[in-house]
Order: sequence, then C-alpha cells, then structure tokens
Amino acid sequence: MNENSRIEIEEVDAVDAPARARVTPEFERKRDYLAGFLAEKKPEPDPDTANGALVEAVVEALKSIYDPEIPVDIYELGLIYDVAISEDGDAVVTMTLTTPNCPVAESMPGEVELRVLSVPGIRDAEVKLVWDPPWDPSKMSDEARLELGML
Repeated sequence: MNENSRIEIEEVDAVDAPARARVTPEFERKRDYLAGFLAEKKPEPDPDTANGALVEAVVEALKSIYDPEIPVDIYELGLIYDVAISEDGDAVVTMTLTTPNCPVAESMPGEVELRVLSVPGIRDAEVKLVWDPPWDPSKMSDEARLELGML
C-alpha cells in the first residue's frame, strides 16, 4: 500500500432496515422472462423403449458427478454427449471435458465409469473421451447457465 492510500474503519452497532417494497393488488407482476428458458428440458430418454429406464438411471447417476471447478453437474454442463446401452446392459458413455488441459482429465472418465457401473442392470461400462466436437458454453443446459449467472 502506498502512502497516499488510507483505509478507515468505522464500527457501528446497528443499521436501519431497508425500506420494503409494497405490492398492491393493482400492481401486476410481470411474467418471469426465465420461465420459458427453464421450462425447456433436454430430451429425456423414453422409458417405454427397451433400455429407456436404464438410460434414465444412468443419466441420474451422471448428474451426481460435479465438475470440481464449476458448481454444476457434468450432465447439465454438457460434457456428456451420448449414453448408449446394449440389450445386454453394456453402457457406452461418450463425453468430453471443458479443455484437454482439464485437471481432472485423468480421473473424471474413471469416476464416470464407476458411477455408471453402480447402476443396477448395467453389466459393463465404457467411457469414450472425445475432443471433437469441442466443448463450449452453448452445450450447457439453461439450469447450468442460470446457476453460473450466465442468463
């Protein structure tokens, strides 16, 4: 700190509460502009198909894995490109990472494989880590963007 800068600290016992807004019956709340964005969902797997319920269970397991640097799960972040399950219960998860230099590049695919294997009905799991197409913020869900303050 240079000699021209000076920091002053003032201690106070209490402050007045801020004035509260009054909403009267003639005041109509405007429609939330985010309602349309948040109502839009990623296409969910069809539970009526042969493996639809199993794909749903795998997606739920993937939603429990969070990126260590971003407080959003990897599915909503758009890192999961595809979940395919054979009739025998063999799962193939195609995913990417935010960058090739991601600090979890070595551990994340292993964690994804373990979580997928933990789903009842899955016999084997394979994780394919791809870099094409590269990840970009447009792949995030609206919930992820809202969580990160990007909406």
